[in-house]
Amino acid sequence: MNILEDLQWRGLYTDCTALEELTKRLEEGPITLYAGFDPTADSLHVGNLVPLIALRRFQNYGHKPIVLAGGATGSIGDPSGKKAERQLLTKELLAHNVASVKKQLAHILDFNDDIDNTARLVDNADWFAPLGYIDFLRDVGKYFTVNSMIAKESVKSRLGGDNEAGISYTEFSYMLIQGYDFFHLNDSYNCELQIGGSDQWGNITVGTELTRKKASKSVYGLTFPLITNADGSKFGKSVDGAIWLDPARTSVYRFYQFFINVDDRDVINFLKFFTFLDHEVISELEAKHNGNPGAREAHRALAFEMTKLVHGEEATNDAINASKILFGGGLEGISENALAQVASEVPSARIAGTDLESEDGLSILDALVNAGLSQSRKTAKKDVQGGGVNVNNERVQDLSYRLTSEDVHYGKYILLRRGKKNYAALIVE
Repeated sequence: MNILEDLQWRGLYTDCTALEELTKRLEEGPITLYAGFDPTADSLHVGNLVPLIALRRFQNYGHKPIVLAGGATGSIGDPSGKKAERQLLTKELLAHNVASVKKQLAHILDFNDDIDNTARLVDNADWFAPLGYIDFLRDVGKYFTVNSMIAKESVKSRLGGDNEAGISYTEFSYMLIQGYDFFHLNDSYNCELQIGGSDQWGNITVGTELTRKKASKSVYGLTFPLITNADGSKFGKSVDGAIWLDPARTSVYRFYQFFINVDDRDVINFLKFFTFLDHEVISELEAKHNGNPGAREAHRALAFEMTKLVHGEEATNDAINASKILFGGGLEGISENALAQVASEVPSARIAGTDLESEDGLSILDALVNAGLSQSRKTAKKDVQGGGVNVNNERVQDLSYRLTSEDVHYGKYILLRRGKKNYAALIVE
């Protein structure tokens, strides 16, 4: 199975500028391709993953991927899929964002210079900075009519109707800038294919047209469907907002939980869209899921593969262990990082280490009140007597129990639980 057949099997094919020609070109040998993103934040989010993972799929087949960071296009704003103007970002902020996402890209693509098809990261600010406005109008603008630009869906959706905001000349020009990116990459790196979401079709075809007119070369565009959840909602959002690849924005635990909790109707599609599991493995998981969805084997596979891809296997295992703890599992053999993930996900209170080192230690009743798990010593007493209190997920029913340094894990953490789901962490200082 070739790369195009694999993409079609996975449901990652919407349209292509010349499918038969591209198929023949891919049969001839490796091709250089690119996908771009505008660095509007200092982290990628899961919505960015489909084209980036698709680049890696092509790389796995021997092709040469380029990631284009839009230091220039990001300062303009892509109107695709937007009902209003984006907020313009400064050059300094865009440069900071580009630098921030480089490490995340290294988890997805292979930037090893020792291989022939190593990935490459470029910034279109590098070739737009020295390009003058008049030169751009003469060298690019003359190849396109306003009529054809207005016909593009990204522009058409912003004109007419009740959309009083319309579209600025700045965003109207975006497609020409992206089109020039394709021309430049073809000229500099012999890039022959651009990939992206279906909302990028208009921008992509501007690039193929410009390269054909200006350089008399045939290049190709390939788009994927925009990913939505089974209920029609936008993929990549949780109750807390976007799911980011930066663990400082979205913890590894929450990243793992996002994928473990996807809708049953989505899990097989997401295995196809986002993972590198082969067809046979996914088909087996699909059969198991259809036979017993409650076992959630497909969900665990999806969450494991995605978290491993973005954060590495060690952090993934820590997130899994953190999940087990928050569902009542013991702390035996737990790593410090996994316990830190647990502590970051639950309410916490700080206590002095000297309180635990004294002869009497810290009363369990005071600990429950300090942690906010019980409103008073009186209610804490009832909680303990009722068998609903756990220290480090071990039940405590002795009212005289006192926390000491022996209850502290990694010199810092004590985990308290009241009932089945009410957790708090004591942070020892």
